[in-house]
Amino acid sequence: MKLYNLNLSNFATKSRLVIYEKGANVEIVPVPGSGPASPEYRVINPLGKIPCLDADGLIIAESETINEYLEEKFPSPRLLPASPEGKARVRAFTRFHDLYLEPPLRAMFAHLNPKARDEKVVTEKLADVQSRLDQLETMLAPDGFAAGADFTLADCALAPTIFFVNNLLPAFGAKPPLEGRARLAAWWSKVQTRPSVQKGLAEMSEALKAMMSGGS
Repeated sequence: MKLYNLNLSNFATKSRLVIYEKGANVEIVPVPGSGPASPEYRVINPLGKIPCLDADGLIIAESETINEYLEEKFPSPRLLPASPEGKARVRAFTRFHDLYLEPPLRAMFAHLNPKARDEKVVTEKLADVQSRLDQLETMLAPDGFAAGADFTLADCALAPTIFFVNNLLPAFGAKPPLEGRARLAAWWSKVQTRPSVQKGLAEMSEALKAMMSGGS
């Protein structure tokens, strides 16, 4: 079983966290060719998106589908609660992340260079991100992890993107994103106590430094 991966990708990191948490027997491999758009990778995953999982010949795209597959394939430790209500709460976070929090942040990546920045787009997307962070603040459990006392797929989804939020928003002149968001700040401290998250975020940090310095 192989996970095609880029360490800087927050979606790939989301799946790496699940693999690390479970100690799953999944080989983490780089994307072949020159990147996700390469012909070599498109043969494997026609969508050209990162990550994808080769589950012994079954190609599974989309990080959340991958994570739910891994949860069923490697059921221990559990990253989805047993109850329907608990599952729904976790999935509310993962869908919120994929559909509402991450997209406006991603739209800002192309404007990191101030010389090539469209200030109108940045202003619009930054306001959207701030609004989504305020919504996330109200959703988070008052203590513990995102959905409650246990570490779940919700935390796996959120942690890599909040890494980007903390590292990139100040470059756009935004206030520190944890400022004035007590639950988000407490959760961020808590989630970084997990060895899996420490490992995943360290990999992202190294890849981000390489990108910013022009390395590979």
